[in-house]
Amino acid sequence: MQRREQQRKIPVEQTKPLDSRTRTVVSATDTVGPAPTDEPDDDYEYGYDFPNEEELQESPVDSPRSGAYGSPRGGARASPRRNLQDDADARGPQAAKRAIDAGATTARSPGPLSGLLQTPTTPAHRYAGWVAAAVAPLEDFIDEPVDPREFYTDLQEIAEGESGSVFAATLVPDAPLGRLKLPPLVKARDTDDIVKGKRVLVAMKCVALLPGGSQKLLDVQRECSVQRGLMCEQILGLDALYVDLIDDALWIRMELMERSLADVVGLADQGLRLQEPRIMARFAKDMLMALDYLQKHQIAHRDLRSDNLLLNSEGVLKLTDFSNAALVAPDSPLMTEPVGVLYWQAPEVRSGAYDALKIDVWSVGATVWELAEAMPPFSDTQQVAERWPPLTDPAIYPSVFHDFLRLCSEPAASRPTPAALLESPFIQKACGRSVIVQLLSRCMAIEQALQAGDGPPVSPA
Repeated sequence: MQRREQQRKIPVEQTKPLDSRTRTVVSATDTVGPAPTDEPDDDYEYGYDFPNEEELQESPVDSPRSGAYGSPRGGARASPRRNLQDDADARGPQAAKRAIDAGATTARSPGPLSGLLQTPTTPAHRYAGWVAAAVAPLEDFIDEPVDPREFYTDLQEIAEGESGSVFAATLVPDAPLGRLKLPPLVKARDTDDIVKGKRVLVAMKCVALLPGGSQKLLDVQRECSVQRGLMCEQILGLDALYVDLIDDALWIRMELMERSLADVVGLADQGLRLQEPRIMARFAKDMLMALDYLQKHQIAHRDLRSDNLLLNSEGVLKLTDFSNAALVAPDSPLMTEPVGVLYWQAPEVRSGAYDALKIDVWSVGATVWELAEAMPPFSDTQQVAERWPPLTDPAIYPSVFHDFLRLCSEPAASRPTPAALLESPFIQKACGRSVIVQLLSRCMAIEQALQAGDGPPVSPA
């Protein structure tokens, strides 16, 4: 099996606060929360009927993820995909929500920015000097009257990337929540949880403000513009934007997720088995549901890959990072801008003009291939092609799996839509959410064993 480095879960006790105003660090025993019961196969126990690891061949080629941020082995080797990415935000440590507070309930974003209202005083008027100029492109989205430090505390760094750090933050229960401009459903859940005495945890991404602006802020503006008003369970929304005048930073509030799909795949080297077709079908189904929703709104994501797919504690896979997304004119869908990362990139993107609404389906196929092989397609050869490389052991997968991969790699003119693929036999066999929750529990157990120096736990027979 392809060797690949995992992203290390950082214990909360080791994470660093944002600054001296951050309060007491907390920790708790890890637990697995209940899973929804409205999905099929909830009685399926994760870990059975997987192929034996001995059936999978070793590859002499290093993983494209080797040496990535958070590697427990501290690899210094640069990842090929890091060289191809414009902004590879690390999303670990995974399962930060459970590590911080096993009993906490977080707000789930139903629709980003749709609840934000304009105020008579815009950020450009409120902030002085270069800060006003830096945030001006985002003035339609910023909750400008709010000092975020008044409402969010216990910020613990859980990930870092080129555009900024990501923190787990606690919503202050006795703060005047009525002043926060959040999507209505998010605010209602926050209020309800606080009334019930539950701790509300969120993710807060901090992007530095720079004199003259930056490409990172332009990317945020693009994401906000594209995602405004979207309401889809499989899309991670941007719930609110704030300006922190102490550190001159933009704070972006989002749902606190468990881990990225790339993090899950990265644990294959430690004994995590992902080759169960029903698990891969569940992940593919969530991807397709997000894309189907986007296509109904004439939006192409154009950068779907395992790094940009995040899992929450309920086993829902969500598409994130809309910095390369584009609104597609119905009468003119062709684009020429090269986007995406090579391993997940549709071949027509490298050939000139392409139909932007067709390329994301190819990326779904590439991600499913990655789940099967524990490495992205073409990463061992650097030689890309118009069809997938051969699988290591194709015989262990059913015919519907192979049919699905073939459909995703069809030429653009005949490539099925997300809606059509949702009706495919492979997707119809997707497992229930509880199976994914068990998979997340297995990921946590592996990470805990590695941190304790015991090695990964033995997989179920």
